[in-house]
Amino acid sequence: MRTDSRLGVSPPSAGDLSKRSGGPRTVLARTDQGYPSALERAADPPERLYVAGAVDALEEGIAIVGARRSTPYGLGCAARFARAAAEHGVVVISGGARGCDAAAHRAAMEAGGRTVAFLGGGCDRPYPAEHEGLFRQIVASGGAVVSEHAWDEPPLPYRFRLRNRLIASLARATLIVEAGLPSGTFSTADEALAADRDVLVVPGAITSASSRGANRLLYQGATPIVDDEAFADALFSLFGCLKQECVSSFGETAAVAKADGPDDPIVEALRAQALNMEELYEIARAGCGRIDAREWLMERLVRAEGAGAIARYPDGRWGPC
Repeated sequence: MRTDSRLGVSPPSAGDLSKRSGGPRTVLARTDQGYPSALERAADPPERLYVAGAVDALEEGIAIVGARRSTPYGLGCAARFARAAAEHGVVVISGGARGCDAAAHRAAMEAGGRTVAFLGGGCDRPYPAEHEGLFRQIVASGGAVVSEHAWDEPPLPYRFRLRNRLIASLARATLIVEAGLPSGTFSTADEALAADRDVLVVPGAITSASSRGANRLLYQGATPIVDDEAFADALFSLFGCLKQECVSSFGETAAVAKADGPDDPIVEALRAQALNMEELYEIARAGCGRIDAREWLMERLVRAEGAGAIARYPDGRWGPC
């Protein structure tokens, strides 16, 4: 193991990472103590790891990955399950990408846990660039930002597929929270299977394009995470977390159900698929009785959104949060 001060030649832009991410910088050789043995499961294990942050954060954890162009549903699931894992001391591993990856990293830190981000380029070339602050927070919270590429190597497209094998190998299981077709997320699932690791998947509506890939993985035999208890079972099986403790940490489920009502036709319809206002208005007209349909509809949308059950999507539709 070598820190930058002990390297014979300083890497390019050697001062950049301290400004961007803070924390120690370490070059970890495959023969060094502290090199994660789990990475030996990967195809072509890296001979060196370039680590910004805590080397001891590179322990077996759970990978949580999903779509970059994520919906509120995918973001919510990524945050929900990352938070649960972190609350029980499980390191959350992901790729630092936009969307579900970033949501998982942030939720793990908010819960007081540690998280590891594997990059597709060198740590001095963070990608996406707008996540510099996120990577800095990961390091400051006791986690690590890691690459198999030297500090100043560019984030070339093919390197992200290579990065995925490291995410999948360090994790005892990979949880896919949202993936369309085609999807780069599939490569992480493939790498997990190649490393003899479990693949867990959050199902989505069959009418949702953003869930077609995830549902296809379920069809192919991945383990479904259908609710909080299923995830608690997975944590118990993988890490020995006490099931009753895991279940009790998901208190918001009951609170949301109580807030939006068990028989609200608008919420139930939106949990099945995203709908535009005209489609919602048709449901409202069928269920509002003698009340003005638009007033009846807006009252329920506002209440359910406030309870965190639904959200408005960028394209104007409403759907599950």
